[in-house]
Amino acid sequence: MSEDFIVHAETRTVQGTGASRRLRRSGRVPAILYGGASEPVQLSIDHNEMLRHLEHEAFYSHILSIDVDGKTENAVLKDLQRHPAKAQILHADFMRVVAGQAMRMTVPLHFVGEDTSPGIKNSGGVLDRQRNELEIECLPKNLPEYIEVDVSALDINDSIHLEELTLPEGVESVAKMHGENWTVAAVHVPRVAVEESDEDAETDAEGGEAADGEGESED
Repeated sequence: MSEDFIVHAETRTVQGTGASRRLRRSGRVPAILYGGASEPVQLSIDHNEMLRHLEHEAFYSHILSIDVDGKTENAVLKDLQRHPAKAQILHADFMRVVAGQAMRMTVPLHFVGEDTSPGIKNSGGVLDRQRNELEIECLPKNLPEYIEVDVSALDINDSIHLEELTLPEGVESVAKMHGENWTVAAVHVPRVAVEESDEDAETDAEGGEAADGEGESED
């Protein structure tokens, strides 16, 4: 089910490092809204409200409603700065959405079908997710919240590449547009099982060498 996110913001006129620190101490997050035909607007947002929104994965790849002093504009979250040690948002960048104008966004990949993958279900393999997100280009109306990756047919040592993904209508992969075709996911034998198999092989080899030695006579 699609979520509707409303971000309540206030304009701020005082800028600079000191002003941003005071803003954060008051429980708010400095932010900016830019893009489209309008000028960039410096904003402040309630920190707790931002944290609640960020608990939802869809918030990162969804068209948001930014309520600025009672006026609403559509935008997407383009960048987020977090404190390296605290659960604190330092700054947020929002980009205006313009109807009919293509946009680039990074959306998460959702992997489905692990429970029926023969390599996982029957052979004890594990899914190696080599990518967890994908940069796409599309019109705002076609923006998906995520891209589904079906791994139900993968056997041991099988993989899915970028060109094999099924994208929604009107959505293009930026990497594919540049001629790239990297691996998205693969099914492998667990590393522990591989190491144990190698150790068993070494033990067998050592045992064979010892047996050969026992049959030799002294000069």
